[in-house]
Amino acid sequence: MPAPADPGRTLDLALIGNCTISALIDRRAAIVWCCMPRFDGDPVFHALLDSSGGPSPAGSLSVELEGLATTEQSYEHGTAIVRTRLLDAAGQGIEITDFAPRFFHRDRVFRPAQLVRRIRPLSGHPRVRIRVQPRGEWGSSAPAITRGSNHLRYILPSGTLRLTTNAPPTYVAEGTWFSLHAPVSLLFGPDETLSGGIEETARDFHEQTSLYWRYWTRRLALPLEWQEAVIRAAITLKLCQFEETGAIVAAMTTSIPEAPHSGRNWDYRFCWLRDAFFVVRALNSLSEVGTMEDYLRWLYDVVRGADKGHVQPLYGIGLERSLPEAIVPNLAGYRGMGPVRVGNQAYEHFQHDVYGNIVLGAAQAFHDHRLFRRADASDFAALEAMGEQAWLLHDQPDAGMWELRTRARVHTSSALMCWAACDRLAKIARAVMLGDRAAHWASRAATIHARIGEQAWSEKRQSFVESFGGTELDASLLLMAEVGFLPPGDPRFKSTVSALEDALCDGPYMRRYEAADDFGPPESSFNVCSFWRVDALARIGQTERARELFEALLARRNHVGLLSEDMSRTTGELWGNFPQTYSMVGIINGAVRLSSRWEDAV
Repeated sequence: MPAPADPGRTLDLALIGNCTISALIDRRAAIVWCCMPRFDGDPVFHALLDSSGGPSPAGSLSVELEGLATTEQSYEHGTAIVRTRLLDAAGQGIEITDFAPRFFHRDRVFRPAQLVRRIRPLSGHPRVRIRVQPRGEWGSSAPAITRGSNHLRYILPSGTLRLTTNAPPTYVAEGTWFSLHAPVSLLFGPDETLSGGIEETARDFHEQTSLYWRYWTRRLALPLEWQEAVIRAAITLKLCQFEETGAIVAAMTTSIPEAPHSGRNWDYRFCWLRDAFFVVRALNSLSEVGTMEDYLRWLYDVVRGADKGHVQPLYGIGLERSLPEAIVPNLAGYRGMGPVRVGNQAYEHFQHDVYGNIVLGAAQAFHDHRLFRRADASDFAALEAMGEQAWLLHDQPDAGMWELRTRARVHTSSALMCWAACDRLAKIARAVMLGDRAAHWASRAATIHARIGEQAWSEKRQSFVESFGGTELDASLLLMAEVGFLPPGDPRFKSTVSALEDALCDGPYMRRYEAADDFGPPESSFNVCSFWRVDALARIGQTERARELFEALLARRNHVGLLSEDMSRTTGELWGNFPQTYSMVGIINGAVRLSSRWEDAV
């Protein structure tokens, strides 16, 4: 459906990328967010966090159509390539195709830190304006610009970027309106000379990138129902992997508030081991194991580099340990709702569920015969060190999975994942024929299981609660069935699901917890919790309710099928960092859980 010409700043954004860089494009075809040379770098285009507005603000790469009336935007089917149409009231207009090149070249994946934009007239004689306005040092530094016959060079403190184009460079540099008579292309990235012609190169990159993604999508083991939603979620998750190292970022942005004027503005451009496990698990369910193989390279470097066994909840995508949090003073933030934060203080936290997420994320590699490199005895020894930490810390206070900054408790979700670490180590030991180690870890898992049952159950609430001896509820308790702690039919799990629905749900939406945190009571629903609810209801036999809620959540995706972290419980508007891997995981898990079987249809 066509959209208004000026919707204002929203999360109606499309994502492009190639597992090296990414960019977010609004419905008017403005690139409003892009970090180079990697996801957690200085944003070259930062307009998403600049409240100055307008069709082509500083910190964006925009294409404007004179007399713009409506826009249309969609992905090329099964790809990470976006098409945007800008139309005037008479129906004449232009089409912009955006992507980051990704394809096999000389037996390796070609994925440069480069954006490609192809623009073609649709009808009539449209007049356009192309404006390329990169910035450095978080928007505070404008580049020096030099010109060549077919390129512009933007000299920033972090380095020089080049725009190569067959549009008139003078018009681009000066933001001049001109008539578009024939297709033009823009290639923006490293300061390197093209080896071929501009239009020829753009066309070739487009065709090869399209073919790459269509082959990648073709290999997915899709459920029968909701295939388009699953394909888009799977591609989005893949784009969140920084393939050079294997790390998976939680989201592409920083400082999109969880709710209006909430101050809950965080930098999510790092690899949380918890989030990455859920990404790997979801893609594995579609038989896409390549992402897991790449992630395990990074994960074992984390594990083997652990300081006396301690593992942080998150690291930089290049294994950076220190991620100091700071506020950028010169940016007003999304819709003027600062602060804009860089770095994340959670790297200093103790979050004991991390050990379970490590073992869970690595476990399949001991069982899966498809992998190029199956896990070995050395890997098992490294994971046993993580199990030792889980055993030592399962009943010790921590910040919990929701990263509370001002209090520590023995969180049930952390103990649950410590149990999962021991339980999976027992299963791995059996798979590699180490009977004594299997018995050792099974005994420890049984001890933790009993302790959770005794100390995290509330007779008063008729539910498991968020901490040992506590009284409050937390949506993470829904993971008890997913990780196999309780069978779905266990009366305690069913009662917990009912109690959580009563306390935390508003229609299809679910909040994380009921207690106030460092910023007060949560305002928005947390999308992955809403999907956890869907999964739990399906597991306990309430399939029709689960399907209704799943459909309602899918209807709240943006126009190209993406979700952020949070959602308004009253308006359904998207809030929080974008696109959020947790939320996209929920789409895949829900579809796989609820879909009819292929054999019932063919």
